[in-house]
Amino acid sequence: MLKRLLSYIPGMASAPNKPEKRVIPRDEHSISRANISRGALSAMRRLHDEGYEAYLVGGGVRDLLLGGHPKDFDLATNATPEQVKALFRGARIIGRRFKIVHVRMGRELLEVTTFRDNHSEAENERDSHQADSGMLLRDNVFGTLETDSARRDFTINALYYTSQDFTVHDYEGGMKDLEARQVRMIGDPLTRYKEDPVRMLRAVRFAAKLGFKIEKHTASPIAPNAALLSQVSSSRLFDESLKLFMAGSALATFQLLRDYDLLAHLFPQTDALLKQGDEQAEKLIELALINTDKRIRNEQRVTPAFIYAALLWPVVEREQIKLMERQGLSPTVALAQAAGSVVSQQLASISIPKRFTIPMREIWELQLRLPSRAGKRAFAVASHERFRAAYDFLLLREDAGAQTDGLGRWWTDWQAANEDERERMAKSVSGPKGNRSRKRRPRKKPAANNN
Repeated sequence: MLKRLLSYIPGMASAPNKPEKRVIPRDEHSISRANISRGALSAMRRLHDEGYEAYLVGGGVRDLLLGGHPKDFDLATNATPEQVKALFRGARIIGRRFKIVHVRMGRELLEVTTFRDNHSEAENERDSHQADSGMLLRDNVFGTLETDSARRDFTINALYYTSQDFTVHDYEGGMKDLEARQVRMIGDPLTRYKEDPVRMLRAVRFAAKLGFKIEKHTASPIAPNAALLSQVSSSRLFDESLKLFMAGSALATFQLLRDYDLLAHLFPQTDALLKQGDEQAEKLIELALINTDKRIRNEQRVTPAFIYAALLWPVVEREQIKLMERQGLSPTVALAQAAGSVVSQQLASISIPKRFTIPMREIWELQLRLPSRAGKRAFAVASHERFRAAYDFLLLREDAGAQTDGLGRWWTDWQAANEDERERMAKSVSGPKGNRSRKRRPRKKPAANNN
């Protein structure tokens, strides 16, 4: 009767039931200590020896159960941050909103957190503080393994493994969601997104990375509440953008960001351009992300500067054209002004550090220098620190439909040629108009001093 009455209350009929607690013995799961880092096992053993509970938790456990080989492991314990710090030499407590202990075990850096409780259990605002919008500004109320599980974001990240008896603890139905290949929020999704809007980005990132779908109740509030990301600091969104695009699933992530209207709050200028139907811009970005994913899978070096360059180039190029047409600026001056304006606006959303904006702008500037190959210019351009990245960027532009009169092919042949062949190739290129060397005016002789 009670269930029937609840079904008439809006939202109650579709609310998922609380799953049963499960403790999964060693012979019923696939985790092997051989796939866990020595540092993580040592840290768990140290905590156990001191009488504390200690579990691997989060992505490491999730990926082990999926047959992966995670490089990073997080621990959860009933020891307070101060007690953890006292146990490990050189350990540091970081964070104010959410205290974490960084523990160094050899070359490995572990994140150790204390079991959390519901923020409503806080005794004062020093432990927990929530904004009127619902966003948690401080969340350091400590609890038990069970309450900590309920404070995690997604069920597949709320699985705990202990080396004490090799069991996996599942309080939120994470194992079933792994089998169903879905990302599901713990608790009411809208409330959890309001507590921390970055969870919307995490839902997309995990779905893209794992090839999972986002469970319907978890997915439905995302697009209507994407603007909550404006409450998140631009520096934190920068950190999240690296995770979104540097994990080997950048293309799938990008597509989901667009589907859920999240891109508009990360790269608003780019999103506006894509919504206008700029197919060449869309293809350039997608090709750049495909290239990045391939390089990460092949364990090749990648730089965020290249990804940011691709995401913002279509906006910069369009602004450059406007400045040339309306103000009569030269391509070089127009590009510099356009780049400055676009980057300045972008920093309001994501605080990209100079170590990335500087090489990003150099990649753009070299797009104007690459056509200038006559005489010694080709050698000068090729000696630039960003030449290889700019050349790769040129090829992507051509693949996306940019008309460059075979410029990419020329530079490909030039790099494969020997020194004499390069000289001949450079001599065969006509010098750019307006850049011919001008005769020097004869210097005026100083007036004779008759004194």
